[in-house]
Amino acid sequence: MKSYTEYLWFNTKSLKEIIHITPRVEEIVKKSGIKEGFCLISAMHVTAAVYVNDNEEGIIQDIMEWLEGIAPFKKNYKHHLTGETNADAHLKSLLMHQQVIVPVTEGKLDLGPWQRIFYAEFDGKRNKRVVVKVIGE
Repeated sequence: MKSYTEYLWFNTKSLKEIIHITPRVEEIVKKSGIKEGFCLISAMHVTAAVYVNDNEEGIIQDIMEWLEGIAPFKKNYKHHLTGETNADAHLKSLLMHQQVIVPVTEGKLDLGPWQRIFYAEFDGKRNKRVVVKVIGE
């Protein structure tokens, strides 16, 4: 078994942003030379997430509105007593998950017909990274 690792870096223009990263992950899988295995894509920050869903603007907007409804920005979060102001970003990250694992079959991501991979940032405007690790044969 072998593994291959690369990092994706992001510095979003806004605090909250969703970025389609499937093509970048596909390129990493191709570079890895691994034909059969798994690809782990993991946000390395507690205020970001990686998820799989449809690459359709309406659902992307719906996801952001849904998250804001469940974990809205509020001034009275206990976390803010530490001097931070990003408690809602931590909560949104928990809802969306830190990472996904996608099968690799015949050297390609084995996604369903509408599935795409996204990086979700909830406390941006600074350097953040995602680790992409391909494991297999």
